[in-house]
Amino acid sequence: MSDGGRIKVLIVDDHEVVRHGLRFMLSQEPDFEIVGEAGDGAAALAEIRRSRPDVVLLDLMMPVLDGLGVLYAMHAEPHRPAFIVLTSYSDENRAMEAMRAGALSYLAKSTAADRVTDAVRAAATGGSVLAPTVAAALVNKWRENEREGPLERLSARERDVLAELSRGRSNREIARALSLGEQTVKSHVSSILTKLDLQDRTQAAIFGLQHGLVPLGEALQSDE
Repeated sequence: MSDGGRIKVLIVDDHEVVRHGLRFMLSQEPDFEIVGEAGDGAAALAEIRRSRPDVVLLDLMMPVLDGLGVLYAMHAEPHRPAFIVLTSYSDENRAMEAMRAGALSYLAKSTAADRVTDAVRAAATGGSVLAPTVAAALVNKWRENEREGPLERLSARERDVLAELSRGRSNREIARALSLGEQTVKSHVSSILTKLDLQDRTQAAIFGLQHGLVPLGEALQSDE
C-alpha cells in the first residue's frame, strides 16, 4: 500500500467511459488511490510494472492481450497484485479459468458500487468476493471436474484453516479466528494447496465449499 496506508488501484478496461466511471466511483473512497488506467492487456502489464498497484480491476475481453493473458503473464512477474475480474460475461467456464489463472474475485460490471469497493478492500488483504450466481456455478463446475483431493489428506488444523478460507477470510482474519500466528496460517495455506494440488486460495475455498466444510449460504452471506 502507499505510504498513507491507502490501497493502490489500477483500472484496466478497453472502454474509456467504463474506466472513467470506475475512477470516479473509486476516487470517492478515502482509503483508495487510483494509480493509473490501461485500455488493453499489454498496456496493463506495463502499467503494473510502473505503478505497482495493490489491486487491479481487470476486464476480460480486450484487444492486444485479453484479461486471461494478463493473469497468466503475471505468473512470471516479481510484483503480483491482487486481481478482481470485472466483466460483462458471467459464463462459468470463463470464471473458472480466471480463478485458475489467479483472479481473487469475479464480478459483473452491473455489480453495485459498494460490492466493488468491498471487493477491492478484501482483495488488498487476500480475500475473495464472488457474485452468488458465479460462486454457485463455480462450485457446480468443481463438482464435475474434481476427481482427487480428499480431506483425509489434511490435518485437523488444516481443515480448520480451509473452512475459514471457504468463508472468504484473509490470513489475518483466520489467525484471529483460530488463535494462530499469521505466519502459521500462511504455512497451513501453502500446505493445503500442495496436498490438494490447487493453485491458489480461491480454488481452495471452492474446494472447501464443494466438500461441505462450510454451507454455501454461509459463505455467501456478504453477497446477499
